[in-house]
Amino acid sequence: MTKHISYQGEPGANSHIACNQAYPDYEPLACRTFEGTFQAVESGKADLAMIPVDNTIAGRVADIHYILPRTSLSIVGEYYLPIRFHLMAKPGVAFSSIKYARSHIMGLGQCRDFLREHEIEAVTAADTAGAAREVAEMDSTEVAAIAPSLAAEVYGLTILKSHIEDADHNTTRFLIMSREPGDCRPEDGQIMTAFIFEVRNIPAALYKVMGGFATNGVNMTKLESYQLGGSFKSSQFYAEIQGHPDEKSVQLAFEELGFFSHALKILGVFPMATDNKASLFPLE
Repeated sequence: MTKHISYQGEPGANSHIACNQAYPDYEPLACRTFEGTFQAVESGKADLAMIPVDNTIAGRVADIHYILPRTSLSIVGEYYLPIRFHLMAKPGVAFSSIKYARSHIMGLGQCRDFLREHEIEAVTAADTAGAAREVAEMDSTEVAAIAPSLAAEVYGLTILKSHIEDADHNTTRFLIMSREPGDCRPEDGQIMTAFIFEVRNIPAALYKVMGGFATNGVNMTKLESYQLGGSFKSSQFYAEIQGHPDEKSVQLAFEELGFFSHALKILGVFPMATDNKASLFPLE
């Protein structure tokens, strides 16, 4: 029976490429929205979800951090994908005629220098692959798309300029989500634990929470905040640490966190990727 992995975007998107590379035996399932990507797994339509969370140039994918606290899915792995963008247009269109480039806001943001140098106006589209499809359907010689090479293959476009991203290190980090939590153990190697928490509205609460991880020798690799309920007085934090919840040091750090917070949710325990290589949840 074929298993499926959901992703946001249209065929040919970077998330589609990540699915093909990380889980080649799974059938990629395109979803229009991030919410739909999560829902596909929650409903059983897909077995896994490939979710982009960070990019080395454009920063975090903000929408995801609002969905993570609400989902019932667990993070079971991470995957790093080098991002390579190309300017593509309909066959026969010359680069000199291009005045507009369509792409997702993240794709445009990662190619700012190229667009500025060639005086091409950026036009926001729903996603990179969708922009390629739209260009293929247009009757215009002035519009191109910024998208991965797979999109050019899918929609029959010609690549006018290759590797137009602003930096060679351009990489997107993906989280792999599943209905069931991973089965990692402390002895399995380098383990990551992702969680969200809300600090109490008392002086130095966050400072004291951080102190609990520092004094117990737990390395926190990520800490991000965002506001709750339209208020600037209540913040929720997304964090990742190196360590397993069953380790004594992590247990002590979480115990101290509990003194200064009133909500804690573990989002996933999963193998840590090293050297920008995937550390994927082993599946049958």
